[in-house]
Amino acid sequence: MNAFQKYDIENIHKEPDHSSWKKLSDLANTTVKDREWTVDAWVPRGQVTLLYADGGVGKSQIILQLLTSVAKGESWFGLETSKGTVMYLGAEDDEDELHRRFEQILFSQFARYEDYNNVIYRSLAGQDALLAAIDPMTKQMTATSLMNEIEVTMSEYRPVLFVIDTLADVFPADENNRALARQFISMLRKPAIENNCAVVVLAHPSLTGMASGRGTSGSTGWSNSVRSRINLERNQHDPDLRVLSLMKSNYGRIGSEINLRWENGIFVHDPHSSALDAQAANSKARRVFLGLLDTHVANGNDVNANGGSTYAPKVFSEHPDAEGVSKNAFKTAMKSLLAEKQIVKEKTARSTRLVRSND
Repeated sequence: MNAFQKYDIENIHKEPDHSSWKKLSDLANTTVKDREWTVDAWVPRGQVTLLYADGGVGKSQIILQLLTSVAKGESWFGLETSKGTVMYLGAEDDEDELHRRFEQILFSQFARYEDYNNVIYRSLAGQDALLAAIDPMTKQMTATSLMNEIEVTMSEYRPVLFVIDTLADVFPADENNRALARQFISMLRKPAIENNCAVVVLAHPSLTGMASGRGTSGSTGWSNSVRSRINLERNQHDPDLRVLSLMKSNYGRIGSEINLRWENGIFVHDPHSSALDAQAANSKARRVFLGLLDTHVANGNDVNANGGSTYAPKVFSEHPDAEGVSKNAFKTAMKSLLAEKQIVKEKTARSTRLVRSND
């Protein structure tokens, strides 16, 4: 009997404890608990994080590297991690492929398999991996037996990180359904809170998400429901370079980006590559510029490239979703996008406005 089969049926359907009303004054003599992170300032404990990347970019590879880093309490691409047990549920790669990937990671670190008895994984490639089912009458989501097994196994091993690869394999409905998206994240948040564990779900962005630069998929209910969202993207000018971006964080500053390079079968971080960092910063400014332009056009709010109160770099730098990009950085991005004809000046009744090119 494996670990996923060792569970108590009676406890699976036990009703959760209900919260109660409290007075703020009751906290007068209590100590504020420090927020805990599995990955410092990027992946919070007790919450769900989404990691988006297009197919073939390398999200499974970087997440397996995260597993081995957290297992040893070592840094992950320069970010500090909390040491502890880690768990991985994959529905895309079979066990032989996972073995090959782990082999490359351990080989690059001169590490031994024997040192990773706190890395627990399971492949469901080619099998039913749904974690929820939907009642056709009530439209409510309920946990499957697999999800129940996972909850009990998490309570047994008490991991600091649980990874689900990928969302499309475990979610039973249309990702555009806002209500079901929120229900699903809430279902995952329950064991995350109970075990003080970071749950990371890997997902593929939609075509719209890739075009806008936001990297999301389906309904905004996904991004709104999680407390952290990370994107992994290719660099258009270097096939071996990736950019890891913190797109959302309810507990810290967003906009951080890390350059990763594919070397000898793994991704590595080069913190001293100033040229790459500058390129990544410009790539970020362009991405955010296009995303905000799409938002303004959709809302009927014109911006222009000439100046005044609707000057795009000024308007975008003051927007809540600017991700820390400055007015000057937006100005540079705008000039390059105009030169490449990715955006154009369109005539209006009184002036001109910026829009995406149709070419």
